Amino acid sequence: VQLQASGGGLVQSGGSLRLSCAASGRTFSSYSLGWFRQAPGKERELVAAISWNGGSTYYADSVKGRFTISRENAKNTVFLQMNSLKPEDTAVYYCAVPRGYSPLIYRDPREYDYWGQGTLVTVSS
Repeated sequence: VQLQASGGGLVQSGGSLRLSCAASGRTFSSYSLGWFRQAPGKERELVAAISWNGGSTYYADSVKGRFTISRENAKNTVFLQMNSLKPEDTAVYYCAVPRGYSPLIYRDPREYDYWGQGTLVTVSS
């Protein structure tokens, strides 16, 4: 599967952005997807994830109530709506697909084999 992330940019604190991840090469509706982020000097962390049919979602505590993950299987795309952005949200954001195209959600980035190229989100104070 090939993943193309987009939608990053520079935004002021309190602002919003919507990230998109377009997938190709595999039946999109059969696997889960995760959005990870990595800030300079920090480990890559799972921000949000969604199961194959959207029935289950996961959010890191730091983004609960501010970020929303969704998917449109007809468009082979997963979205991350980010509201009330904070400077600490600044990072490169990656979308990823689990090993074996699993329909389940995993928190550990080592469970993911397929990664998009990343899109930079910068939140200014």
